[in-house]
Amino acid sequence: MTDSRPIIWPTAPIATERLVLRQSGPQDRAMTIELNASPEVTAYLGGPQPREELERKVPEVPGRRPGFFVAELDGAAIGTISLDPHDERPGHIRPDIGNTELAYLFLPRVWGQGYAAEACAAALAWFAGELPGEAVVLRTQTANEASMRLAARVGFTEVERFQDYGAEQWFGVWTPAQRPGTPGPFTPGS
Repeated sequence: MTDSRPIIWPTAPIATERLVLRQSGPQDRAMTIELNASPEVTAYLGGPQPREELERKVPEVPGRRPGFFVAELDGAAIGTISLDPHDERPGHIRPDIGNTELAYLFLPRVWGQGYAAEACAAALAWFAGELPGEAVVLRTQTANEASMRLAARVGFTEVERFQDYGAEQWFGVWTPAQRPGTPGPFTPGS
């Protein structure tokens, strides 16, 4: 599917307090393979993919598309953030709420230090500047407690829970007017 959102891309790198979010390059291929081959990273995403398969299918420059960022810490790539068209991702789709979905993957060695939340907040702020007033959705398994905490920390509000992929899933929304810790306009079952 072609991305029809009016997003200016590539964007200039985005600097946060500790990170830089930038467009991907050939140097990010090994990290992309590591993320998708990691049992820890993919525990709630269907499990790891075989490294040999990833070596064959990951392009020379992974994630070269609008809304895809590599998160860098002190010059080293530590994860990815994407704001992709919501209907490109399989599973539960609610275009009545938002047409863009936030997704992120970070290397296990940097977990628990707030980097994912910092990067997601910066990517959402960038997105709000590109498409003012547009909502962003996020899906995660309710068993993924770290992802649930991150969603709340960056300001997502629960819309509903549903069963998919053999587990309970959480579906939330973020709007540019929302700030972390404030209730949004949606309630479960809306």
